[in-house]
Amino acid sequence: MSQATAAPATTTEQARQGNPLVTALKPLLLDVALPLGSYYLLRDGLGLSLVLSLALSSVVPAARTLIPAVRERTFNGLAGVMLVVNLLSLALSFATGDARLMMAKDSAISSVVGLSILWSVLAGRPLMTAGLKPMLVKGSTAKAAAWERLSAGNARFRRYELTFSVIWGTALLTECAARVVGAYTLPLETMASWGSTAMLLGAIALGVVLGGAVATGPMDKMLDEETTAA
Repeated sequence: MSQATAAPATTTEQARQGNPLVTALKPLLLDVALPLGSYYLLRDGLGLSLVLSLALSSVVPAARTLIPAVRERTFNGLAGVMLVVNLLSLALSFATGDARLMMAKDSAISSVVGLSILWSVLAGRPLMTAGLKPMLVKGSTAKAAAWERLSAGNARFRRYELTFSVIWGTALLTECAARVVGAYTLPLETMASWGSTAMLLGAIALGVVLGGAVATGPMDKMLDEETTAA
């Protein structure tokens, strides 16, 4: 009877939490949608200049970083760096009137996140595991136990786990470089309207596809085999 009632509870918990990968990527997606929507509203809706629209649209991600920090009275190093980058770029943009600088500054955020992920791999504590493990375990107690055994004692499984974070860190650093190049080579309107967003979404797609093929697919198979063997 206990087993019969445990399964619906697990399913309910999974439904409440949602897809772990979507949850992990939600902040990135919000930092694309909100500034882009603000930019179009300010430029096309209110008729502001390109530079002013870009500058004011940066207030949105800055506020998203600052408000939770003030409300929860906690300091997050990565969030703090993002806030400083946004505020400095906002000040520089108003001081120089350089729209290209405004677009290029977002690459600093991608680079910080990418470098943090790669550093976590070197430290042996891959950041992307926080989203990867729930995605593969799927709320199963048996799979969670299998994950712990494999992560602790199977070198091949551990290598896949680290590779997943390497892929995401590299994808974000690639997006960073592409954004800087695009900011100073492509037309301003192209980068402001869709180019910058396309680069970030491309990096996310690269992480999902390549990470699935190289890491999550083999890891999922190993978890099934370990669970069955146990």
